Amino acid sequence: QVQLVESGGGLVQTGESLRLSCSTSEMIFSVNTMGWYRQAPGKQRDMVAVITSSGHPSYADSVRGRFTISRDNAKNTVYLQMNSLKPEDTAVYYCNTRVWGINFWGQGTQVTVSS
Repeated sequence: QVQLVESGGGLVQTGESLRLSCSTSEMIFSVNTMGWYRQAPGKQRDMVAVITSSGHPSYADSVRGRFTISRDNAKNTVYLQMNSLKPEDTAVYYCNTRVWGINFWGQGTQVTVSS
């Protein structure tokens, strides 16, 4: 069983910052791409950022330049630093990894950005 434990969501104002964290087991973390996705009410779940096991990041166009994904291999944790937050960033954010061809998701953490 793959478990992804998230933390760090909350309510902020436009322009403020938040950092999300997601931890998993060393066995999973060390060899897999980790990612963050988000889902706003009534919308599909979209990729926000992913980072490979070697540390190469990719971003959605909507967050590039404002969000930074990183991984701490010593802590088996992936982070999403979110700066210059906008109301349109409001969503439930999910940590993700894909193992044995199966997507695994964290429990989700709410991020709300007020205008």
